[in-house]
Amino acid sequence: MQLLNNAIGITSPGDMGQGIAMCLKSLGFEVCMASEGRSPRTRELGEKANLTDCHTLEKLVQTCDMVLSVLDPGAALTNAQAVAQACQKSHRSIVYVDCNAVSPQTMHSIEAIMSAVGCQTIDAGIVGPPPRGSAKHRFYVSGPNAPLMQRIACEGITVIQAGEKIGDASALKMCYAALTKGSIALGTELLVAARKLGVDQLLDKELRGSQASLYESVLSRSTSMPFKAYRWVPEMLEIAKTFEGVGLTPLILEGAAALYEQVAKTPQGHETPEEARHQKRTGNQVISALADTI
Repeated sequence: MQLLNNAIGITSPGDMGQGIAMCLKSLGFEVCMASEGRSPRTRELGEKANLTDCHTLEKLVQTCDMVLSVLDPGAALTNAQAVAQACQKSHRSIVYVDCNAVSPQTMHSIEAIMSAVGCQTIDAGIVGPPPRGSAKHRFYVSGPNAPLMQRIACEGITVIQAGEKIGDASALKMCYAALTKGSIALGTELLVAARKLGVDQLLDKELRGSQASLYESVLSRSTSMPFKAYRWVPEMLEIAKTFEGVGLTPLILEGAAALYEQVAKTPQGHETPEEARHQKRTGNQVISALADTI
């Protein structure tokens, strides 16, 4: 499919979406959003990035040949349905790029939704933090139209072909996130348990002596976990669905989802990213607070 204009849409410019939008703007693209139905924080992040607000999805798809979906994976299907409906009403055929942490099965459902209204789909899995400052991340992409994503490659974003089929990029993302976010879940749970059981100081000494790098990794990554926990619940369930689809047990990642659900209900889980970052808690302080509130 040939893209005719220089405008790219992003649904929900949250932390990740805003970072991507800023990279795209540095390449000279006009980056658009649809603020209707979005939270005040999301609208504010879009305004800070100077995104063009189309207000509605219908106007967004009328303006942009390519739209990137970057949001809570639990909303990926609903968002695809809303964009498809907007395309149908506007008689527009766009390239829809799903960048969410979803299973290959869910990705195939999204492709079916978009193809039913004449749109093309690209499967994209994001690995790495929001591309701000020196931070960089990778876009793993797959599907027949995946080469179109090379147009967004820049210093902060590396685009990597993950395969020819829709679902390949999502599969890679699921396996990667199972290790990174799955290990944070296990590490958080065992450290909270140790504190509740009264053996945390002895365990701290043992881990620093025998598992220092692994221990420090869990502590450092736990500092930014609580306010993301609500989004990681559906992501863990999507990984469980992925594994079950190839005959493996879903129970490990379903357990991780249950842990993140507990964390999301704590005071730390209810903080905004800005509030949490302002606190500048250490990993041990995060674990201590979770042990007191879970």
